Amino acid sequence: MNRRAFLFGLGLTSLVLAPLFVTAQAPPAAQSPHGALAGDCATCHTPEGWSPLRKPILFDHQGTGFPLVAAHAQAGCRNCHQSLVFSQVPTACADCHRDAHRGEMGPECDTCHTPESWTNRREAFRIHSRTRFPLLGPHAALDCEACHRGAQPREFTGLTPECVGCHLPDYQNAHDPDHPRLGFSRQCDQCHSPASRAWQGGTFGAGFPHPSSFPLTGAHTRLACAQCHPNGRFTGTPSQCVACHQADYDRTANPNHRAAGFPTTCENCHGTDQWPGATIDHNLTRFPLTGAHVGVQCARCHVNGRFAGTPTECFSCHEDDFNRAQPDHRTAGFGTSCQNCHSTTRWEGATIDHSRTNFPLTGAHTRVECTRCHANGRFAGTPTACVSCHQADYDRTSNPNHRAAGFPTACQNCHSTNQWPGATFDHDRFFPINSGAHRGIACANCHPNQGNFANFQCTTSCHPSARMDDKHDRVPGYQYQSAACYRCHPNGRKP
Repeated sequence: MNRRAFLFGLGLTSLVLAPLFVTAQAPPAAQSPHGALAGDCATCHTPEGWSPLRKPILFDHQGTGFPLVAAHAQAGCRNCHQSLVFSQVPTACADCHRDAHRGEMGPECDTCHTPESWTNRREAFRIHSRTRFPLLGPHAALDCEACHRGAQPREFTGLTPECVGCHLPDYQNAHDPDHPRLGFSRQCDQCHSPASRAWQGGTFGAGFPHPSSFPLTGAHTRLACAQCHPNGRFTGTPSQCVACHQADYDRTANPNHRAAGFPTTCENCHGTDQWPGATIDHNLTRFPLTGAHVGVQCARCHVNGRFAGTPTECFSCHEDDFNRAQPDHRTAGFGTSCQNCHSTTRWEGATIDHSRTNFPLTGAHTRVECTRCHANGRFAGTPTACVSCHQADYDRTSNPNHRAAGFPTACQNCHSTNQWPGATFDHDRFFPINSGAHRGIACANCHPNQGNFANFQCTTSCHPSARMDDKHDRVPGYQYQSAACYRCHPNGRKP
């Protein structure tokens, strides 16, 4: 073989063996379809090949932040990982699940749905309790579409919580009674309960806001509506008790209401619990009961069942007490206005309020025994002039001697009711001496006889005759006499 042929063969051999040499020395790295992924391939793959995957897969999805629970654990990997680049898989519910609500309920599907079931009624019931319309009674058994109806998507937000939103046809078709004609409120829950399984059988119970003009209380809450609203009449129903209870009023015999003249305002005595057992509030009458009157039997004042027109004057019931009272009221001339001295607590122990008479007691008079002024039990016509009791005091007073001095018997002019001694005479009530020209004049100048103050004189050196005659020469009937001076000049001034 020539050298040229040998070299050719050697080169061909080198070309054939070169790849084997390179592979054995540095095999190329395999490219992962999952992108940058930490972890051992053997958790999902087997040595025999990339597929099929090993069973069971040892990969722990919990560490990804999206644990597989319930229905998600049964789903095939490619259902969610349509791209083998795992980092590109979204985690929002709406990324895999079509939003049938078209954004009406927001992007958080897990607010209502769970991985266990896409249609979880119990969870929906719990969620509904946080809305303005919790599901009660038959509402809890309804399909969502019963209220959230309409074309897709279903309407979930913006629905009214008012009953009439769903029950307007029921309201319009209700004829027992006829709701629209009678003007019933469209607030159905005033009469109907959402806990009831029947629309029929609405009741005006304790929860029904009966008109404030006639609130339902007592036995009224248990009545059938037709008892007060016959023939389906609701508007204009009278609220007076007698409108329903006239027969009760007419047949009541203990006492006979009609014969006794009782008013037909039944509520004055009766409650709404029952017709028998009435109790009258006497304070609502013209004669409130106080003191001993509270315990008196009705028949004592209302003889023979007479109530209307019963007199309210004390004397009408107490004439016998008045006639036998001591002091003798009739002889003494006491009036029959018993309340002037007596209270309703008891007849005995009367105390007269003298301030209500024409002689109020003041000063020492408040401590005087009644008989000192009302001798022999005489009360009516007792004189009120001071001298009627104080004549002896007047007669024996010597400083000055009242009788000799001609003092008037109007004791109150100088004396007070506190005590007889220490009188203060107010001269200005008769003739002013505390002002004017007569101020400061000595008593003897006008009263030369100190034993008789009734005697006075003006015609002394103060008012001499010559001067007075000259001043009065044109005065008809002029007399130079003290009494005449006083008649024309009672205040010491020119007339």
